[in-house]
Amino acid sequence: MTGHARKTISTKAAPAKKSRFTFFAEVVAELRKAHWPTRQEALRLSLMVLLVCTVLGAILGTLDLAFTELFFLLLGR
Repeated sequence: MTGHARKTISTKAAPAKKSRFTFFAEVVAELRKAHWPTRQEALRLSLMVLLVCTVLGAILGTLDLAFTELFFLLLGR
């Protein structure tokens, strides 16, 4: 083998540029299709995220404290 890579050339035409107005009109259309949560769902999910972050922060803080104490115990403050 000679080690030469063969180049492939795409025969597809480049997509035509769209105007900014068309772009923003499509963005608005997509946003209208999206499912938006109700106020109650958003509140419930936000509280769930805060709870999970608090619990994980407490766990990581406790582990950090434990490993710090173990490190200083082994090195003899």
